[in-house]
Amino acid sequence: MDKPTRYNPSLTRLTTDTFLNVEHGIYGAIGFVLAITALIALIDAGLQLWTAALHWDAENNLLLVMDRLLFVLMMAEILHTVRVSIRSGTLTCEPFLIVGLIASIRRVLVITLKSAQTNPEKPPDAAIDFLFRTSMIELGVLAGLILVMVFSIVMIRRSEQGHSPSSALSEED
Repeated sequence: MDKPTRYNPSLTRLTTDTFLNVEHGIYGAIGFVLAITALIALIDAGLQLWTAALHWDAENNLLLVMDRLLFVLMMAEILHTVRVSIRSGTLTCEPFLIVGLIASIRRVLVITLKSAQTNPEKPPDAAIDFLFRTSMIELGVLAGLILVMVFSIVMIRRSEQGHSPSSALSEED
């Protein structure tokens, strides 16, 4: 008959604390790199905006500014997620849904701004027709994805409100 194995609680605690510190170190390093990336992208967006202000006729510059700013917003939201994960010790899905929502909206804006730059006076050829069709399919998929993410965020927030003590008290009154 096998003897039950005994474990050492102090060794378990030491191992858990070590892994927790390594995890926090990794989160801290990721947060630092994300913050630097967001700052560089923000500076790039400022430079693009300056270029767009100097050259009013350059529509591509405004597209780049919008693209960079939405990228910075995504980085800030991911950085927020890392900070919350370090503080609470749990990983929540709502910030990732928000990042996905921002990324989807960013892509919709890029597609629509690029399509607005096409010349309506020029007759369409096969390549432009194919590009139009694929863009419309992508916009349809993105619209569906945006609706699903918004619905998911609303459902998560409703479920969190249903579990809070303050909402339980207000329902009894």
